[in-house]
Amino acid sequence: MRDAVTTLIRNYDGTGRYLDRNAIDSLKSYFESGTERVTAATAINANAASIVKQAGSQLFEELPELIRPGGNAYTTRRYSACLRDMDYYLRYASYALVAGDSYVLDQRVLQGLRETYNSLGVPIAPTVRGIQIMKDIVKTMAAEMGVNDTSFIDQPFDHMTRELSEQDV
Repeated sequence: MRDAVTTLIRNYDGTGRYLDRNAIDSLKSYFESGTERVTAATAINANAASIVKQAGSQLFEELPELIRPGGNAYTTRRYSACLRDMDYYLRYASYALVAGDSYVLDQRVLQGLRETYNSLGVPIAPTVRGIQIMKDIVKTMAAEMGVNDTSFIDQPFDHMTRELSEQDV
C-alpha cells in the first residue's frame, strides 16, 4: 500500500528531481497531521459498527424506497449486503486516512465497482449518499475526540463518491 510519503518520493524519483520546497512542505503537512489521522482511524475502529448502523438508518430514513418492496435494500439479505458494503467503504477509508493517499481505495475498492453495481442494478446515488453520511459521522466523532481541523477526513470519502459518481461521456 502506498502512502503520502512513498507517493511523493515515487513522483520525484520518476522525474529525477530532488525534493523541493513544495515536497518538503507536503511532507511536513502530512507528518503534522499524523496524530489527527491516527485519532480519526481510532474513532472509526472503535465505533465502526455504530457508524455503519447510524449511517444506514439515516440513509433509509432519507430514502425509504430502498427498503420498501422492490427496493434495492428490501429483504434481509439485500439490507445486510448494503450494510456490509458500507462497512467495507468505511474500513478502506480508514486505511486511506492514515496513509494520506487514495491509492488503496483505487486498487482495492473502486476498480470496477461502478460497473459491477451497474450490471447488478445497484443504484449508485444511495451508495454515494451513504458514504457521505459516514464521512459526516466520522468528522463529528473526530472533533469530539479533540481533532480541531477535520478537513483531511473529507479526502478519502470524497474520493470514493467522486469516482463512483463519474459518468462516461
